[in-house]
Amino acid sequence: MPSTAKNFNNINLLSEENVKKYILPQYKLTNADITQIKFKDTDKQRAVYKVQYFDECYCLKKVYYSVKDLLFVYSAIEWLYRNNIHVPRILKTATNSRFVNYSNMLFILTPWIDGTKCDYDNIDHILACSTNLAKMHKVSINFMPICGSTMKQGYNDLSTSIYKHYESLLNFSNLAYKYNDAFSKLYLEHFDSSSKMAEYSSNIAYNINLSNLTKSLCHLDYVNKNIIFDTNNEIWVIDFDKCRNDYCAHDISYCLRRLLKRDNTKWDLELAISFLELYDKIMPLTLDDYKYILVYLAFPQRYWKISRDYYGNINKCNKKAFYNLLNSSTNKNEYQLDFVEKLKAYIENKFKTT
Repeated sequence: MPSTAKNFNNINLLSEENVKKYILPQYKLTNADITQIKFKDTDKQRAVYKVQYFDECYCLKKVYYSVKDLLFVYSAIEWLYRNNIHVPRILKTATNSRFVNYSNMLFILTPWIDGTKCDYDNIDHILACSTNLAKMHKVSINFMPICGSTMKQGYNDLSTSIYKHYESLLNFSNLAYKYNDAFSKLYLEHFDSSSKMAEYSSNIAYNINLSNLTKSLCHLDYVNKNIIFDTNNEIWVIDFDKCRNDYCAHDISYCLRRLLKRDNTKWDLELAISFLELYDKIMPLTLDDYKYILVYLAFPQRYWKISRDYYGNINKCNKKAFYNLLNSSTNKNEYQLDFVEKLKAYIENKFKTT
C-alpha cells in the first residue's frame, strides 16, 4: 500500500472515537474523556491525546518508532526515575504491557504533568535547567537499557560533519554569484561573518580528542517545550523520543543553541557561562567538552540549512519565503560572531594552566 494511503488510513484510525474505543479500555480507562492535542502527519507520524478519567489526567501518545526503540526509551525513563529525576513514567496496560499495539501503531500512556513550560526569559528557570541536565547526565553515565532494546547511541564525529558543511557553504557562494538573485545577494552579504564562524568551528573541531569527551544518556531535545515546572516549582522532563547514549556536550549544545538564538537572549555570553559553570560544578566538563560546545554554537547552522534547501530546490521553491527565512537567520550574525570569539577566549583562559 502506498505510504500516502497508509497515512490516510492511520489518520482515520487515530480519531478520538477510535482511540477511545480500542485503546483506552486496555488501560481500564473506558468512558474517559479524550482530546487530541497534537498530530503530526510526516514520515514519523505521531499523535498526542489528553485523557481525563475522573480526577486523574493522562497523556496518551502514538509513537513513530519500533518496539525495540520504545524499550530503550522506557529503560531511559525508568533509570532516571529511579535516580530521583522527575520524569513521567510509562504506565502499564491491564495486561502489564508497557505499550498498546493497535493496527501496527504503538501507543504509550504516562501521567499528565500539570505546570508551565520553561520560560527562557526567567533566569531561575534557565539555571534550574542547567542543574537538572547535569544531574541527569551524572546519574546516567553507566546507563544500560533492558534486554531486547535497541542500543541507541550517537557519538558521531563532529569534525567530519562540520567540515562538510563548511565546504558546502563555499560551494553555495559560487552558486550565489551564478544566480545573483535576491536570496543570493543576501547570502553573499552575510557570507564573510558566516564563513568566519564556520572556519572557527571547523578548525576547532579538528582538534577535539573524541576519547576525552564525557559520555552519558542524553535527552537530545532538552528545550523549553519539554521542560515543565509543576505547581510546586519542581522541574520535570518529558518527551524522550530522541534520547540515546551520546556525548554530554551534544545535549548541552543543543539546549544552549535553542536558548541563545532567541531575540531576548541573543548570544548572551554571560548567560551561557552561568549555565556552563553551574553544570560544571555538578558534572565536570573536560577541555574537549568545551571545545565541542564551542564548535556546535559557532557554526551558522540555520544559514547553512536554509541555503542548502534553497539551492537544492531553486527551481521549485518559494523564493520570497526562503529570502525571509535567511534574513531572519542572519540578523544576529554579529552577535553570534562576537559571542564565539569571547567564549573561545573564556575557554582558553579557563584551561590555560592545564
